[in-house]
Amino acid sequence: MQVVRTPAEARAALADLPRPVGLVPTMGALHAGHLALAARARAECATVVASLFVNPLQFGPNEDFGRYPRAFESDLAAFAAAGVDLVYAPDPDTMYPPGFATSVDAGPVSEGYEGALRPGHFRGVATVCTKLFATVGAERAYFGQKDAQQVAVLRRVVADLNLPVELVVLPTVREADGLALSSRNVYLDPAQRAAAPALHRALAAIADAYRAGEGREGAVALGRTLLVPPAREAYLDVVDPDRFVPTDAPRSALAVGSVWFGATRLIDNEPIEVGS
Repeated sequence: MQVVRTPAEARAALADLPRPVGLVPTMGALHAGHLALAARARAECATVVASLFVNPLQFGPNEDFGRYPRAFESDLAAFAAAGVDLVYAPDPDTMYPPGFATSVDAGPVSEGYEGALRPGHFRGVATVCTKLFATVGAERAYFGQKDAQQVAVLRRVVADLNLPVELVVLPTVREADGLALSSRNVYLDPAQRAAAPALHRALAAIADAYRAGEGREGAVALGRTLLVPPAREAYLDVVDPDRFVPTDAPRSALAVGSVWFGATRLIDNEPIEVGS
């Protein structure tokens, strides 16, 4: 497994590697969800590239950029074991050199929910992913369903900018009790960790009610009853998965939610297939 640090090094290394290329973008602090993406890429692509970069552009001024978990050496070992061929691990000055001024904004799909709680977050995500797509030139890029609004934003970017990459989205990987895997789960204390699966239970209840014919407001109200202290709701809703706006449409939708546990906010979602 090669490790490269600059776009020029990445392109030089990729020139000698077979196609198609699969890209697994990560901020490190790897868990089984990331490794599931790498495994899928390994099964589908001749070459697998993973990125390791904690992207400062997607963190707000009062967020956890400084303390975001970093485990570079163990991440490299995990990617090597997963069969990754090339790791692209730039530093911030390489990604955003002096004078850097260009950003990518996906418009309305990035404005609600996570976009409202984290102004500028999706601009940072769209910008860094566009740079990764341009550097690696992968035919496929792999993401998890847990970050559903991020996926919607990137689908908009890929479509609008005619980027020659297919986004492959894998189901959320969960703990045995239903908690979605996240690098931020390490922030939870034991009581918060024990309570955290309530978010997924609430979303599952919303999805079940919506499938059964309950309207959006009624389904969300039912889910809300499952969020008890120490959980504090940030948002619960049923949305159109492509536009990320509230929906009452009798068709496929997405139950989305975010909950605070102390100073830690978790996100999750549950796909809703109606009439299947």
